[in-house]
Amino acid sequence: MVPVTRITIQDVAREAGVSVATVDRVLNRRAGVRSDTVKRVEAAADKLAYQPDRLAARLARARDYRFCFVLPTGTNTFMQSLHSEVEATAARLTAERIRISVRLVDVFDGLALAEELERLGEDFDGVAVVALDHPAVREAINGLADAGVKVVTLVSDAPGSKRVHYVGIDNTAAGRTAAMLLGRFVGPRKGKVGLIAGSLALRDHVERQFGFEQVMAREFPQLEVLPVREGRDDFEKVETVTAALLAETPDLVGIYNVGAGNRGIVAALEATERSGEVIFLAHDLTPFTRKHLVRGTIDAIVNQDPGHQARSAARVLLSACEDTPIVPDQERIRIDVFLRDNIP
Repeated sequence: MVPVTRITIQDVAREAGVSVATVDRVLNRRAGVRSDTVKRVEAAADKLAYQPDRLAARLARARDYRFCFVLPTGTNTFMQSLHSEVEATAARLTAERIRISVRLVDVFDGLALAEELERLGEDFDGVAVVALDHPAVREAINGLADAGVKVVTLVSDAPGSKRVHYVGIDNTAAGRTAAMLLGRFVGPRKGKVGLIAGSLALRDHVERQFGFEQVMAREFPQLEVLPVREGRDDFEKVETVTAALLAETPDLVGIYNVGAGNRGIVAALEATERSGEVIFLAHDLTPFTRKHLVRGTIDAIVNQDPGHQARSAARVLLSACEDTPIVPDQERIRIDVFLRDNIP
């Protein structure tokens, strides 16, 4: 194999006929270089296909990059998995002079989440946040961005804000996928379908609900989708609302949980001996949902990979801080569908 020769900043300087210091100033967009010299250096870099050594530049910095992940408190097993993956990502990136810390906050409380974000500005270069679609949260994100902090939204988006990127699945498509699966599992039966969400202030939950109702109305008009019930992703609250749903709806044929708290739905179904009779579509493959997918209480799981999301958020923040482009295909979070026959 012929070894690949790496183009260095010295090569660019020779090609452009300038000093290494001048090339460094141009490539790092610092002032004090004449426009014709800038053009000559940029042309030399393009001709040689020069790629800067980002790790070397990072190691030469006076301090590390500091990123903060703002994640939810509570019993949401997926978010606990995401927390673990963030910590694993932090451990891997330490050698690259990147420091990642985690703050836990009640993301269902817009004012509390906004206050936490407002406290981060002076301490961090980048922030990844599970966002609530709330005016105070959008303003807090905008305040961080105006202060030069790069912000990405994670799992749930705040698209009206100045965040640089959203790291998560297409939640409308996820809801449509769940509807198609549930409708086909129910088959020719007629009846009602229950919807359970964590909070309609979470954009991912709203988008999943929208996609689900869109497909149900178009493809399965014999099934009536009931008004959504909120359980704040807490399994005890979810069990309470599910038990009420089952008691009030003898012709219930399906349940779609757009958020977390699946333990509560399983408990309510088993307590009423209606598991198997009521088709149950859930999100996120966890040890608990995996077990009940195999047992048949859960019929299918729409999944997103927390490890991919944690790593992607860190990569996007780093790219934003270093003003380098991301690789869109690498950062696209895909939707996985698991049945008991294909779980990994």
